[in-house]
Amino acid sequence: MSSQANPRDKAVVCLSGGMDSTVCATLAARDYDAYALHFSYGQRTEARELRSARGVAEALRFKQFLPLRMDLFRQIGGSALTDTSIAVPDAPAEDSTIGDAIPVTYVPFRNAHFLSAAVSWAEVIGAKVILIGAVEQDSSGYPDCRPAYYDAFNALIRQGTAVGDIRVETPLIQMRKRDIVALGVELGAPLHVSWSCYSGEEFACGVCESCVLRLRAFREAGTTDPIPYAQT
Repeated sequence: MSSQANPRDKAVVCLSGGMDSTVCATLAARDYDAYALHFSYGQRTEARELRSARGVAEALRFKQFLPLRMDLFRQIGGSALTDTSIAVPDAPAEDSTIGDAIPVTYVPFRNAHFLSAAVSWAEVIGAKVILIGAVEQDSSGYPDCRPAYYDAFNALIRQGTAVGDIRVETPLIQMRKRDIVALGVELGAPLHVSWSCYSGEEFACGVCESCVLRLRAFREAGTTDPIPYAQT
């Protein structure tokens, strides 16, 4: 029977183009008719992230790729990712201390804005699932990457939408980064087009927290990160 006669359920994926996001997108493409939502919000590497997210969606044959631009974070500032007066710091010398405190790369309440747009689009296209590659373990300690955050957001969706039965899922949230890499390799995720660096666009810097966490994950998974680095 044709796929048109027996369509799969739809899912909206918040697709940044990062490592975790790419593995999450690969799971979505396996299980759903997937629709990618990408946000340019004034981040330093927004052009590079857009290129990576588009490449991931194309490699996984997503049904649609919808790029959205938000200017509020750049205007509000307060984050090293969106405010050029705040430098992106190198990761601490002891990378085991990453996540002990909320870093200056935290973008205040960012994921709530992303999820709100994803819920709106899900209502329009009839998707019941929204997937986001949030990770609590081995991460920078962002408060909007905690399970309780998504439980609360799902309660909001139930109260504040016409249909009430859309849900946000975070399939990677309890996984260690090395296990996410291993899963991505197993699934054939297009990690070679993903991008995680907070500051580099041609070469990943290799020294920001995001780069250090990514490099450590690939090393612990026993494989090589396929993207180019300026220094490691």
